Amino acid sequence: MSQQPPHQEPESTRPTPHRYAYSDSGIDSSPYGEGGPQRSIKDYILILRERIWYIIIIFLAVFSAALIYTLTRPKVYEAVASVEILRTSPVVLQVQDVLDPTIRTTEDFNTQVRRMESISLIQRVASRLTGEEMRRFMAPYETGDASDPVTPIEIIGQNRRIMPLRLSLVISVQYRHRDPVLAARVADLFVEEFINLNTQMRIQESLRAVEDLRDRAEQQRKVVEDLELRLQAFREDANMISLDQRRDIVTEKLKMLNMMLTEAAARRNEAAVRWNLVQQYREEGRPLTEISFIANNPIVNDLRARLAAKEIEMAQLRDRYRDLHPTMIEARNSIQQTRTELNQAVEQAAARVHSEFQTAERSVAEARAALSNQESEALNLGRLAVSYDSLANEAQVNELIYQSIVARMRETTMTSTLESGNARVVDSAMVPLRPASPNVRLNLGLGLLGGLGLGLGVAFFIAILDDRVKSAFDIESVVGLPLIGLIPRLRKMEVHEKAQIVLNNEDRQAVEAFRTLHSSLKLHDESKNAQALLITSTTPGEGKSFTATNLALTYAQHGEKTLLIDCDLRKPNIHQGLQLENDTGLIDFVRGNANFDALAKRSPHENLDVILTGGRAKQPSQILNSADFERFIAEARQRYQRIIIDTPPLAAVSDSLILLPLVDGALFTIQFNRVKRKAAQTVVRRLSETSVPVFGAILNGLNLSLAGYYYAQYYDKSYKDYYVVTSEDEKEMR
Repeated sequence: MSQQPPHQEPESTRPTPHRYAYSDSGIDSSPYGEGGPQRSIKDYILILRERIWYIIIIFLAVFSAALIYTLTRPKVYEAVASVEILRTSPVVLQVQDVLDPTIRTTEDFNTQVRRMESISLIQRVASRLTGEEMRRFMAPYETGDASDPVTPIEIIGQNRRIMPLRLSLVISVQYRHRDPVLAARVADLFVEEFINLNTQMRIQESLRAVEDLRDRAEQQRKVVEDLELRLQAFREDANMISLDQRRDIVTEKLKMLNMMLTEAAARRNEAAVRWNLVQQYREEGRPLTEISFIANNPIVNDLRARLAAKEIEMAQLRDRYRDLHPTMIEARNSIQQTRTELNQAVEQAAARVHSEFQTAERSVAEARAALSNQESEALNLGRLAVSYDSLANEAQVNELIYQSIVARMRETTMTSTLESGNARVVDSAMVPLRPASPNVRLNLGLGLLGGLGLGLGVAFFIAILDDRVKSAFDIESVVGLPLIGLIPRLRKMEVHEKAQIVLNNEDRQAVEAFRTLHSSLKLHDESKNAQALLITSTTPGEGKSFTATNLALTYAQHGEKTLLIDCDLRKPNIHQGLQLENDTGLIDFVRGNANFDALAKRSPHENLDVILTGGRAKQPSQILNSADFERFIAEARQRYQRIIIDTPPLAAVSDSLILLPLVDGALFTIQFNRVKRKAAQTVVRRLSETSVPVFGAILNGLNLSLAGYYYAQYYDKSYKDYYVVTSEDEKEMR
């Protein structure tokens, strides 16, 4: 057996841990791209596609139930009547109603709606059904079923519906009954009784208001009479017939006295000026005759003229007679007599001025006293007027209240007899020709949508509970590895046929899958230069030995000297697929019972050698941890270009972790729709804790009927033409 050992990288130049993912040009160094894998709408469609039978069964069950329910329910007819609520009642008399029927706000309108929904209206409608009509009305409900209503009021309340029409003041009354004629009859009764109820309520309130007004009018009349008696007693006590007349007299007297006081004061001031002037002349020694009002006195003025005449006469006599002449003496005596009389007249005039001043003073004092007395009388009258006016105003207000109550009572008495309502019938109910229930279209539509919705919900719920790895999203997002290979599920064949599928070409799709895997590993330098590859899985039965064998054969077919090592010392499986005897192997090498050349066995391909386990080991961990095993791997690196190592599943034992430091990379095999995501995620996390790169995951056993859904980017049915080779194709091949 001639070996040409390939060039081996030093230990220090081994690649650092890394992961790889598919890209358009090969393996990408970023496993998920920039944003990572995202579940698309197609992923959800795949979830439904896989569980389509759940959806179909649940849909059929729900739709059938809706169909059965629709066909077994009795026919119910619905009649509709409508009534309009008037914003204002018809005006017959220009008087105000006791109850304001004006519809101003939505609250007013909603009040009318609630009144139409009231129990009292239902009772009034029920009371209108009598005799044969009542018997027909109750007949459909007298089945003896305890769940059915037993009274007409309950039946009417459950089957009527009040619907205000949007953007209007119209209310629709809908009633359902198994008898179409009775349905229309009850709908019309609702409208009629609603109008009658409003009218009756208005009349009752008006009559009640009349009685209240009559009682209040009688009470008010007594109040008015009492106030009139108190006013009369007040006038008698004050000794006045009319307060206004007396107030006018006092006012006139006040005006007159004010005028008199003003005049007296003016006269007093004038007299005071004259008297003060007289006194001033006397004090100054000046003659009083220089004062105009003294000089203008008739007596004084006459005496002054006489005195002047006599003085002139004496002057003439002095020219004729001497001083002692009798004539001169007589003339001097006459002048002295006249001067004396003038002085007396002046004093009398001054005394008269003083007398006028004193009289004026007394007149002012008397006028002031009279005015003060009159003012006191006016103040007293004002105090009486306050009490009198208050009492009179109270009497007047109560009289007005009494008149208002009496007038309102008369108006209310007139309006209480008028039967004008605030609503009118818009449409009377017509006898329905077709039943409203069961609504076949609605029920079947709900059954269709409900069945579909429930089926989808159950499908998604089961999908949530289903924790198995199926899609590329599961592998790349949940497990955390890039998907680098898809191996289709093989048809039933012998174990050795499956193990050598790339040689016997029993399944061309599987052969192409391994070639694709080989090409993917060649696209990146790190995986391309990896000499020793470890292949493991999560649990037993996921096809790791099948994958390892055929991947080794693929490398061998491409001209690389390849060694396949079975390191599953607990349950070896490689020898069965290649139909080799597992008599010598690793166990013998580690124990020193055989050398390397004795272990290597020829396989069906010339470029592939196989080293088996040589049996099952009792303590496999000690063997794999031994220095002899490390020496074995080192020698294999010198002899072969590629080394494929099949190891036990990592979830069961830790043998693979022991081997990781001795290899250049690892491949993780996952069985389609078998292993749980949490388990695979845990195992991959353990692999990632080492310094050895995990190149990606290989999905084994893919159901090709679902491949177009789960892995459309990797597989399409149209690819089958490239895999299936006919006899004519073989003749054309070289």
